[in-house]
Amino acid sequence: MQKRGFFLTHSPINAHFARNNKDFAVEEIALYEPSGAGDHLFVKIRKKGVSTWEATQAFSERIGIKAKDIGYAGLKDKSASSVQTLSFPAKFEDALARFEHTSIKILDINRHNNKLKIGHLKGNKFFIRLKKIAAIDAKKIDGAIGEVEKNGAPNFFGFQRFGRDGDNYKKARAFLDGEAKIRGRKMQNFLVGALQSERFNAWLTRRLELSNAIAAFGADKVAKEYKLSADVVETLKPQEQFFKLFEGDLMLHYPHGKPYFAENAPKEAKRFALKEVAPTGILSGRKTMLSKGFAGKIESEFFEDIPASGDRRYAWIFPQDLRGEYIAKEAHYELGFYLPKGAYATALLEEILHCELNAEPSE
Repeated sequence: MQKRGFFLTHSPINAHFARNNKDFAVEEIALYEPSGAGDHLFVKIRKKGVSTWEATQAFSERIGIKAKDIGYAGLKDKSASSVQTLSFPAKFEDALARFEHTSIKILDINRHNNKLKIGHLKGNKFFIRLKKIAAIDAKKIDGAIGEVEKNGAPNFFGFQRFGRDGDNYKKARAFLDGEAKIRGRKMQNFLVGALQSERFNAWLTRRLELSNAIAAFGADKVAKEYKLSADVVETLKPQEQFFKLFEGDLMLHYPHGKPYFAENAPKEAKRFALKEVAPTGILSGRKTMLSKGFAGKIESEFFEDIPASGDRRYAWIFPQDLRGEYIAKEAHYELGFYLPKGAYATALLEEILHCELNAEPSE
């Protein structure tokens, strides 16, 4: 898997990120509150050292529910302390009252009229504690946070998507080519999702490289390198934002909306700078809208004919409530921020530290 690209230009920051439930926490922000009545139970839980799938399995074993009947809005990192909501048919209310688990605690139970499904959340709040931070690096983190707060950041998939060895997408290719057998529809879908994610990250890295080149080099050099018209490059240079937009890019209103084609790139660039809209990239698959023009040409280089539902994904996000505090006595730096659903805290952290993180959890 190729290395990801970066928006920020500072040198890599030395930091120790321990993915454990004391130094990494996430709290789900609901898309809507439970109504208080209905045939389903919305159960807010806190879990530590347990993945969402493992949590549903634990409930299945202890209260006699099929794991597939438990709803959830998103998957939470196993290594983090996480607060999220699961849904259950109301008939399990008494059994839930007796539920006990050393790593899962029920915080609240409310009734609602529907089952939770993937995507039924607004976003997530994160807390991250970095260790072994020198004072000079703390100032660099301060600066990086300021840049992200002002301009946003690329929306890469995090390393969690690719497995401990980073090769889940290779397993997906072997499965799709008939060279390997993968048991279970859930695992098959998970691995195919990893392939979609790898293709998206590769595409986003190419677009970052192109945006960097447009900002740094002359029109003739960029035109030759990327097979673009020098006149087109000249029209892109005045765009104030880092991620350059082409006519034909598929845009979305931010933080949600329907996709539309950028017909006037300078106009859309101004709206992008105001955080009103953002460009999208493709998740390869069936029935997916493709960008047009040069944007579509680049996109097609990373598209794969995958027998799964395709989609569009924000290429750029605007984190909110960014805060950072350096605790000099402990050489710690504490970060807090909010991200929209689907965005990875670890990917944003990689941008801030300007380095790729290890997928292996640490203590």
